[in-house]
Amino acid sequence: MAERDAAAATNAAGRTAAKAEVRLRRLLVLVPYIVRHPGARVAEVSSLFGIGEGDLLQDLQLLFMAGLPPYGPGDLIDVEIEEGRVWITMADYFSRPARLTASEALSLYLRGKVLLGTPGLDEAPALASALAKIERGLEGTLESLAEHVEVDAPGRAETRLGILRRAVEGRRVLRIEYYTAARDELTEREIDPEQLFSAIGHWYVVAWDHRSDDERMFRTDRIRSIQETGATFQPRGLAGADRPLYTRSDDDVPVRLLLGPGARWVAEYYETERVAEREDGRLDVTLPAKDLPWVAKLVLRLGGEAEVADPPELAEMVVQQAARALALYGA
Repeated sequence: MAERDAAAATNAAGRTAAKAEVRLRRLLVLVPYIVRHPGARVAEVSSLFGIGEGDLLQDLQLLFMAGLPPYGPGDLIDVEIEEGRVWITMADYFSRPARLTASEALSLYLRGKVLLGTPGLDEAPALASALAKIERGLEGTLESLAEHVEVDAPGRAETRLGILRRAVEGRRVLRIEYYTAARDELTEREIDPEQLFSAIGHWYVVAWDHRSDDERMFRTDRIRSIQETGATFQPRGLAGADRPLYTRSDDDVPVRLLLGPGARWVAEYYETERVAEREDGRLDVTLPAKDLPWVAKLVLRLGGEAEVADPPELAEMVVQQAARALALYGA
């Protein structure tokens, strides 16, 4: 019984980051809609956005804790639900057009361009129109960017996604060359692709990997080559969108990090097993990892905001990688 309870608690903690991301995306769409349609029926909003009424009401309850600094009573969003209708006040800023910084607009534009090339995208005309408006606002910035940024070959991303989409729909076995960033390794694999979805700015394909004889998730931009084998497969029912972006396995190694204020996002972004506040203001986080070299690179990216508490070999990897990086600069 104790083991089952512990396993359930671990799984629940692992789903927290994914659930928080999904709920945030939902709220960012729900709130502007309800602000513009005061008194909207809960049942209609639930049906329109494809979520259960229970989940909708739970999301709306979170808004009582949201608002603008200094977060006094007059700064927090107010939600009123009465006789099956909902009103949101103190959130007029959601009804105003977004004001993007140059870097935000550029990031949105580039990601939108990638999404626009997705075959069969019903929203393509509306997206193209929105990107054209952003492009006019970025006049001059895009020209200077082209001198410093190397982009993928024209149509390559679109072709890759098109092949993957057709393979998922037709249950076709694919042969791919895949780059694993954690190990700096290029491998050839045959995969049975079952799900294709977009999350946190990247496209992913969930597939059964013949090489490891197990389920794997691949980032599509790390697929170097792709071709159909002519074979087909029977789907195994692998989960797609809204799944955690980390697949647990028996090979996982628990990694314990102490995160400063600038690195607390790691606890929300990545799969975690344990999260605890410390008296010194840092976050004590334990997360599963298959590749310690990848975690060492993450710690270096955090720029002193993270300290390795365990395992000791990870701390040594961080020191070694930092030394190699400094050596490239002659330090």
